[in-house]
Amino acid sequence: MAPQKDQFSPEQYNGLGDLEPAVASPLAWLHKAMSVSREQGSIKVNGCNIRYYRWGNPDKPGVVMLHGFLSNARCFAFIAPYLANDYHVIAYDMSGMGDSGWRTEYNNSNRVQELLGVCEQTGLFDNARQPTIIAHSYGGRIGTAAVQSHPQQFSGLIICDLLIMRPSIIEAFADKVSPPGSGRNPDRPNRIYPSYEEAKKRFVLSPPQSVEHPPLLDFMAYHSLKEVDGGWQWKFDPTLFKSITHAESPWAKTADELIAVPGRKAVIYGLQSLLFIRDSVDYLNELAAEHKTPRIPCIGIPDAHHHLMLDQPIAFASTLKSVLSLWANE
Repeated sequence: MAPQKDQFSPEQYNGLGDLEPAVASPLAWLHKAMSVSREQGSIKVNGCNIRYYRWGNPDKPGVVMLHGFLSNARCFAFIAPYLANDYHVIAYDMSGMGDSGWRTEYNNSNRVQELLGVCEQTGLFDNARQPTIIAHSYGGRIGTAAVQSHPQQFSGLIICDLLIMRPSIIEAFADKVSPPGSGRNPDRPNRIYPSYEEAKKRFVLSPPQSVEHPPLLDFMAYHSLKEVDGGWQWKFDPTLFKSITHAESPWAKTADELIAVPGRKAVIYGLQSLLFIRDSVDYLNELAAEHKTPRIPCIGIPDAHHHLMLDQPIAFASTLKSVLSLWANE
């Protein structure tokens, strides 16, 4: 059975209410970022409630942020405030994740419709300049599909550490790292842990990595769980695992799909990432030459792994601002 879906009107507030129960002693920069005013609301897209967050002035150029698999929009809660002075920023929980509703089926078509619906209902399509997509990991596949099918609706695509490798490398990689939840029965309900502390111990990143800022890991762990009768439970819909596909099929085609997408594109990745490696840059450059298309700028962030916002949040935000600024001046 799907969880209770929140119904409420948009409200203005800051993110300190999200921060305080999750992080005991936040650093000054984190407290300041979470103090920035934002709007929180819920909209319906194709019959499903979608939780969104809005920062900045709706009269400014739009940015929409897409999170990764089993994650939620709060992974951008301390990144978006750095963009809010110059952009109208929206981040949202995809269906089946975070505080959004659940569906009976999850596929790229549904995901693209959610993205278009969120952009339309939050006014991102009302600006003279079409919004830019910033997409992390799994969200990059949704962003790529959206721009491919609706190129006139978006002004650019920034891919953040999406799994992109040569087919020969990705086959070997698949033997070493399994997708999150591989082998799990998707019809089994999420386990209820007797305490938050017990549940938090089970919160892990995929692929496994340490993080440079442990309070941010605490923040994401807290907002990936919900309190229920008998304890604490993961927020995500377990049937999401039915949509998991292994590397030999769609993931091996990700690079070709990205090359084929029209318009402005950029890649931001962690120099310590296991999913986007140095050869990934070479591979994209080779494909661009083969298809006679411009090279995609690929910007590596030092000391960052796959989860850029948890490893080097300031560097990640600064890199995003730089790319957006360069495109604004073109």
